[in-house]
Amino acid sequence: MADKQHQNEAYHRRSRCGTCCGCLWSVLWKLILAIIIIIGLAVLIFWIIVQPRQFKFYVTDAKLTQFDYSTTNNTLYYNLGLNISVRNPNKKLNFYHDQNEARAFYEGHRFSNYNVTTWRNSFRQYDKSTSALKAEFKGQQLVFLNTNELEEFNKEKAAGVYNIDVKFYMRIRFRLGDFITGDFKPKVECGLEVPLSANGTSPATAFDSKRCRVDF
Repeated sequence: MADKQHQNEAYHRRSRCGTCCGCLWSVLWKLILAIIIIIGLAVLIFWIIVQPRQFKFYVTDAKLTQFDYSTTNNTLYYNLGLNISVRNPNKKLNFYHDQNEARAFYEGHRFSNYNVTTWRNSFRQYDKSTSALKAEFKGQQLVFLNTNELEEFNKEKAAGVYNIDVKFYMRIRFRLGDFITGDFKPKVECGLEVPLSANGTSPATAFDSKRCRVDF
């Protein structure tokens, strides 16, 4: 009789424990769900009020006065200048452009870098404004082109237009009122078709302004 009573008490204790644990998990899930809903509503309200948009990045002009490759010493000789336009389409957000490094590539080979902005010339871009920047690549670089890449180079040389990729590695911050965010590091990729200007003369083919892809 005593054993049966002991078993009943143990059963009731386990039942109460299971019920309490179930209640605890139920409360916990409700709390998590409430937090998710609150965060979602906050993000939605922020989005409706601020309507954040990505900045727009263009290469508006490119001037290429030298782009020669020597198979004797595997060296690329280049002189490329870019005019860049950055548009902030937001009505409430400002951008701080803290750093912007441009890297130029040919056939996947990086041949030059240029610091468009550094901490010395960083700037704040206000809402609904456009900023003009420049990038210049000049010099020579050891580049090993394989047979296919060299064949492509000779085709582009004959046509007078070179496919050059320029990537921008940025560090920016956002400002909304008096609140300033931490760093963001978007990457901007521009696939350019740049005509060669030989001996200071205008190229036969004009450069077309290129809108670049912005990736956060």
